[in-house]
Amino acid sequence: MFLQYKTHPNKNLRILEFLLTKEKILNMSVYQEFKKFALRGNVIDMAIGIVIGAAFGKIISSLVANIIMPPIGVITGGINFSDLGVTLKAATETSEAVVIKYGLFLNTIISFLIIGFTVFLLIRQINKLHKQKETKPKATPEEILLLREIRDSLKK
Repeated sequence: MFLQYKTHPNKNLRILEFLLTKEKILNMSVYQEFKKFALRGNVIDMAIGIVIGAAFGKIISSLVANIIMPPIGVITGGINFSDLGVTLKAATETSEAVVIKYGLFLNTIISFLIIGFTVFLLIRQINKLHKQKETKPKATPEEILLLREIRDSLKK
């Protein structure tokens, strides 16, 4: 025999309604949270950061390919890293060669390290500025100074 569960239909309906209501509440809170995030201006800041980051990435790629790698190639005996690779299958009349270009990979790793280090320095400077703002004591308002003088003169 199969196991049969005897449940009251209203109970299942109540559980289903509860689950649907809970899901609506969760979806609504996610929607409200996203709306709040989007309207704060962070989305625009993030978009500007992405555009600047893309341009910065191109600058770093050019720096690595045109300025850093040529001297490294001279030091290593004239090796052009972008040409380094392992040929797995030679080119034929009908197909191109299959090559693992690890030299380009090395260029990419160097670019990543430079970008990562630059971002680290940028974040470090931003954190220093935030600490300076936090540690800078605020000047005591004039009213407080006058009230202190009155208090001290009344004590005498």
